[in-house]
Parts: sequence; structure tokens; C-alpha cells
Amino acid sequence: MKIFNNLYQKVISWAARPKAVRYLFILSFAESSFFPIPPDVMLMPMCLANKKKVWHFALLTTLASVLGGVFGYFIGYFIFDVLESWLINSNYWGAFQLSKEWFAKWGLWAVLLAGFSPIPYKIFTIAAGITGINLFGFILFSAFGRGTRFFLIAAIIFLFGERISIILTRYVEFIGWLIVLILAALFLYL
Repeated sequence: MKIFNNLYQKVISWAARPKAVRYLFILSFAESSFFPIPPDVMLMPMCLANKKKVWHFALLTTLASVLGGVFGYFIGYFIFDVLESWLINSNYWGAFQLSKEWFAKWGLWAVLLAGFSPIPYKIFTIAAGITGINLFGFILFSAFGRGTRFFLIAAIIFLFGERISIILTRYVEFIGWLIVLILAALFLYL
């Protein structure tokens, strides 16, 4: 059964469509403030589908992510009281507490680290607003951290795109099922 290969081919075809840029922007914005899926899942196939625009896609993803981060900051700054009970009962509470510790320990550097952390970025944007960290610094460090991540993805695909595409096409089923098994094991463990 080739579930992941078909899904991979479909995502690649979506990534080549003209409206894909709009969807990438929306996904990048939303992920930084409230949506659970990272923009990498769309950025990578779009870069593979159109290697000439990898830098454009990375810049767009960075700008949208930073704007979404500012929105997340304002969520934390203005309406955290409304969201607190939901957050406590969600799977994000532990990550939120950790992000607050990072802000207390490293200040704005936590925003930079968040760009590469496995902790969802939206947790850091909301926590930054709650802690009232300097907004200008937050924007600057977000742009640098998120930009580094997305431009690194673009650079890897620009340099090794054909090889990555061949490897993904060949092993997408194995990678997909491996991820499912890891997620299932984590779910059962937790």
C-alpha cells in the first residue's frame, strides 16, 4: 500500500500551483500564533517544485512567520487571561512553562532558540507577549531565528534538490511509516 508516495506526489503537485504561495503565507502566519502544522511541510515541496524561487519562498515564509509571531505576541499580551484555562488543559502547558523559563533565563535569546526548537513556535510568541519582552527585540530576533531556519531549508534544497527529491521519492514510504511508528510509540509512552 503506497499511502505516503501518493501523498508526497500530491503535495508536490499542490506546491507547483499558483495559489501555493498564498497558502504558504497563510500557513506560516498561522503556525506562529495558533496553528499546529509548521510551514516547513509546504516550504520544502514548493522549493523542490520550483528551485528558481527557493529564496523567494524562504523570504515569504520568514516574513509571514514573523507577522504571525507578532500576532501571537499580542495574543499573549492582551488576551492571555481568556486562553489560560484552555492552555492549562491542552498538550501545550508543559511547553508553555518551559518557554517562560527560557525567557526568564535567556531573555530575547529564547526567541532565537525557538526558531530551531522542537517546541511549537507559537508557544514562544504567546509567552513573549505574556512576559512583556521588548517587542522590537522580539521582532528582530524572530526574523533572524526564523529566517535562518527557512533560508537553511532553501539552501539545502537549492544545493541538493535533485538528490533530495530522488531520495524522498525512493524512500518516502519507509520515512512515512517510520514517522507513524515513532509518533505511535511516543503517544503510547506518554
